[in-house]
This record gives sequence, structure tokens and C-alpha cells, in this order.
Amino acid sequence: MINLEAKIRKETGKKVKSLRKKGIIPAVLYGPKTETLSLEVNQKEFEKVFREAGESSLIQLSVGSKKFLTLIHALETDAILQKPIHIDFYQPRLDEEITVVIPLVFEGEAPAAKELGGTLVKNIHELEVKALPQHLPHEIKVNIEKLKTFEDAVLIKDLIIPSEVKVIKGQEEIIALVTPIEKVEEELAKPVEEKVEEVVKVEKEKKEEVEEAVAEKKPTKESPNVK
Repeated sequence: MINLEAKIRKETGKKVKSLRKKGIIPAVLYGPKTETLSLEVNQKEFEKVFREAGESSLIQLSVGSKKFLTLIHALETDAILQKPIHIDFYQPRLDEEITVVIPLVFEGEAPAAKELGGTLVKNIHELEVKALPQHLPHEIKVNIEKLKTFEDAVLIKDLIIPSEVKVIKGQEEIIALVTPIEKVEEELAKPVEEKVEEVVKVEKEKKEEVEEAVAEKKPTKESPNVK
């Protein structure tokens, strides 16, 4: 079990800025059967725990003599420094399934990319799953070494996932495949060509509108110009 110590936080509102300057992150703990608590945690300790637990592994949060099994429900980061500035800890019921997003970790090297010069395409980078909190995996590994030809693909059903975990997406959905480089170039160029054709079409229509407008204003023998 991953452990993290927290303390009751007294500072609120704008005063929490002083905590961040000291390397302390303001946090809050809540849950269906948990009294909401304002907390603070050490930034370095939290970053270490977050690398190991992510947002899908249970963390034992120690607050004084009390212990809470929690998940990191929300993490607010500084837009410039990319440092955590606020954490939401959530204590779920252990007898009820919850839905979370699990990151995919791609392992190995695709022979079709290395030997045939293709491009590895990752269609899915994370999976939404449903399980009891204690059964949630930290990550799901994807072995791409089976991608030996351009016809091969890794599907959701190919993944090794604990039986206690239910994947929300369909089992036949493609996670990764390797495509020939020329096909990738064609797909990248296609939108550009379509845009060029659209611009030419619009310009042609504008030109025709201008010509029609000029023709309507052109003086005739019956209707001389009015000065």
C-alpha cells in the first residue's frame, strides 16, 4: 500500500499561497461517507507518491492518528511551472465499483516500423474501466512487438487485464497498428488538398459575383450613365 502523510490545514483562501512558497500543497479530502477535511501535504513527498500511484491506485492517507484509503480525484497544476498547486483526495466506498481512466504504457518495438519503415500509430492512449477501488490497476501495458506487418493490429481484447476490471470500450477497437509511410503522407496531405480546392472554388464564386455585378452596372444605349 502506498502511504502519504497529510496535516489538517488552517490556511484558506489567499493565505494558501504562503504554503506553496514553503513547498506545501493545499488539499481537500471528501467522499460519500467521509467528512470533508482541508489538508496540506509536502510537495516532494506527494510528487513521489503520484509517480507511483497516478490517479487510479489507492493511497493510504494518514492524517494524525486517522487513516483514509483514497484516490487522487483531481489535481490542479500551475500552467507555467507544471507543478501541483491543489489536490482533491477522494475516499470511495470499497464495496462499490467506480469508473476511472487508466493510462496505457506501450512496451517493445514494432517490427513493421523498424524493419519495414512504417509508422506506429497509437489510436488509444488510455482506457476507461470499471472496478472496485482495490482492484484498479495503476497502468495497462500494451506489447507492440506483435506488429510484424502492416496488416497486424493490437486490439483491446489482446490486452492482459485483471478479470475484476471491466473495460468500457468494445473489445474489437484498435489500440495500435503500423501503417506504410506513404499512406501517412497521403492522409496528411489530403486535408491540405481539400482546403486548396475549397479556396479555389470560393475565389471562383467571388469572381463570378463581381463579374455579374459589373455587368448589371454597365451602361447601355437605353440607359445612359447618370453623372
